[in-house]
Amino acid sequence: TELGVERRFVPESCPRAVRPGDFVRYHYLGSFPDGTRFDSSYDRGSTFNVFVGKGQLIAGMDQALVGMCVNERRFVKIPPQLAYGSEGVPGVIPPNAVLHFDVLLIDLWNSEDEVQVQTYFKPEKCPRTVQVSDFVRYHYNGTFLDGTLFDSSHNRMRTYDTYVGIGWLIPGMDQGLLGMCVGEKRIITIPPFLAYGEDGDGKEIPGQASLVFDVVLLDLHNPKDGISIENQLVPESCERRSQTGDFLRYHYNGTLLDGTLFDSSYSRNHTYDTYVGKGYVIAGMDEGLLGVCTGEKRRIIIPPHLGYGEEGRGKIPGSAVLVFDIHVVDFHNPSDSVSITVHYKPSNCTVLSKKGDYLKYHYNASLLDGTLLDSTHSLGKTYNIVLGSGQVVLGMDMGLQDMCVGERRTVVIPPHLGYGEHGVEGEVPGSAVLVFDIELLELVSGLPEGYMFVWNGEVSPNLFEEIDQNHDGEVLLEEFSEYIQTQVDTGKGKLAPGFDFEKIVKNMFTNQDRDGNGKVTAEEFKLKDQEAKEEHDEL
Repeated sequence: TELGVERRFVPESCPRAVRPGDFVRYHYLGSFPDGTRFDSSYDRGSTFNVFVGKGQLIAGMDQALVGMCVNERRFVKIPPQLAYGSEGVPGVIPPNAVLHFDVLLIDLWNSEDEVQVQTYFKPEKCPRTVQVSDFVRYHYNGTFLDGTLFDSSHNRMRTYDTYVGIGWLIPGMDQGLLGMCVGEKRIITIPPFLAYGEDGDGKEIPGQASLVFDVVLLDLHNPKDGISIENQLVPESCERRSQTGDFLRYHYNGTLLDGTLFDSSYSRNHTYDTYVGKGYVIAGMDEGLLGVCTGEKRRIIIPPHLGYGEEGRGKIPGSAVLVFDIHVVDFHNPSDSVSITVHYKPSNCTVLSKKGDYLKYHYNASLLDGTLLDSTHSLGKTYNIVLGSGQVVLGMDMGLQDMCVGERRTVVIPPHLGYGEHGVEGEVPGSAVLVFDIELLELVSGLPEGYMFVWNGEVSPNLFEEIDQNHDGEVLLEEFSEYIQTQVDTGKGKLAPGFDFEKIVKNMFTNQDRDGNGKVTAEEFKLKDQEAKEEHDEL
């Protein structure tokens, strides 16, 4: 004669229990005391959906459901006066029948419910949260209130990408995503009237179903966003900042907004080299690399419309915000020339270096970021060249001009006057700006341009006869070389300094040997002032 309720299974967690006025979805088996089954929601393949305490159920069931938790199972005995009474249900339930129900509660909500948000992880740093009209990328597991999974972006291995607050999502998700940080994890519980309502989605989600989304936000931007720059290290000395048209060499780590690494120049052990402001890189990077100093470290955050857009590229998913942590190694402009800074100049600086002079100097060579490349000091000997003869890169030939012995200067050489795009394998990177700290130790004045030998006095009118020691009318290389050596040894003549004696003499002899037979005759022999201007340099 009394209602009987046996709680056969009660879940450990029961955040909410049924109250009168709630809407429930439950499965049941209905039977008589002898075990004969008269009804089952399982056989119909759908839950029984109804308001509790509003007279939509038999009185006994209205009472028995109160206090139930989702996933709780109850065995209910309902006497006839709380069921179908003395009339029963013709053809189904006889008069005065006691009814047994095995009930499993699947879902529970109230028409006054709102979206529930439970954040279970939030990053320490949260510089920005989701606002209306933002575009987000997130992963989720979607379950019913009883824990049954109905959908997962993780299973598809692709984020769900959408605008927030403009009607692209169910209303409850539009609300539940607001205020999230990138990296935040939250559970969003949505009542059906803010989800798919009475009809469900026609696929996996039944009508009147509460939905639970376990969400992790991976990305966030707004179509109105520009790039964002965070300066991490700016050198105290910054004499020059990059401008449109400059060529930069920089290292970078490229990550997504959630920290996932997608590329790194460090892993390739090679800088990324490019022009800035010319469209050689994505628009956001073109902008973010302007105004940097050599040695500067900065973070550049680039929204997808200034990055790789909706399609993405390689490891970069579509609509992804990109984060580049860059370190500027050097930069230059193709119009740059050699830069010279004099640190010390002797007071008696009267003799200045010029083309053709033989120089001995010490140097330390480094990159613009201070990386040491080479040093004559470590070798314990000077570097010796003939200035302007092509024995060093063009920029060094320019940087050593007009120097006096004892002077110290720093010469900065752009790559087009140094080792160019290819550099020197294993030593100098391609497109690298070079910095030389130089001290000139010795200078031997060279000869006038175009001369390999000059006389220190008057030239003998019988020069050919003096060279032709055996007076046979022909001068061989041996005779020619011996004569020149004698003039240099006695101080009567001077060879261009810094060159190999035998090579210079052989070159001089070859220029005189006009028919190439290995002999010079009196008719072939001419001094330089006797030569036409278009002829080769001669004795």
